[in-house]
Amino acid sequence: MRVGACQTPEILGDVDAAIQVIHDFAGQADAAGVDLLLFPECFLQGYLVTEQHVHGQAFDPGSPEFSGVLVRLAAIRPSLVVGMIERSGGSYHNTALVVEGGSVVGGYRKTFLTDGESVFTAGDSYPVFDCGGLRFGINICFDTRFPYAAAAVAAGGAQVLLVPAQNMMRRDKAFRWQDRHNQVRTQRVRETGLWLVSADVTGRRDSTRIGLGPTCVINPAGDVVAQVPAGRVGIAIAELDLP
Repeated sequence: MRVGACQTPEILGDVDAAIQVIHDFAGQADAAGVDLLLFPECFLQGYLVTEQHVHGQAFDPGSPEFSGVLVRLAAIRPSLVVGMIERSGGSYHNTALVVEGGSVVGGYRKTFLTDGESVFTAGDSYPVFDCGGLRFGINICFDTRFPYAAAAVAAGGAQVLLVPAQNMMRRDKAFRWQDRHNQVRTQRVRETGLWLVSADVTGRRDSTRIGLGPTCVINPAGDVVAQVPAGRVGIAIAELDLP
């Protein structure tokens, strides 16, 4: 099983542009034989945690409105895991949606929210998904700070933990955390025996915020086996050695 994690530019409030980026990455991934392709946290509409943005950009994945998005993803061969802002009734969720052939397989809602994410409602479960013989679960960004979230995915029989992230931070914090992200992730894989695949954004939002990633693949021993360099758009691709 070959997986790919995309380090993308940040796109805010432009679903058409985000879909084009998904197609561009999926074309590269397909040519490289990738079976499962991961995108960052809230990538589809952009991670901007204000009530105006979240309420204005959210989609109900089962709605006719969202079916138009799915139609545009139908021709993509690799399975996709795409971060999005989800609307469900009167609640809003930071969700990673699993899409195959333009159909929704399921989704995971972020369970551990930061203090700044009060506009979202936390999820309460850790579903596990199957893709071509690979069994995976999802933690979103801040979830990885909590051992329970990764352990719950492992308990569901997963072999791989996917981590959509969005670390567009103030410059001082971004450089301070640049290596610490993978230190935290390495703890989770050593605790669980899972592979870990993370996707993040890169670039600058304004004069104060910068995205450095990292987008990478970590094996169960805690070794980084593929990583996109900081500041570059690209895909980390790895062949997973699964039992």
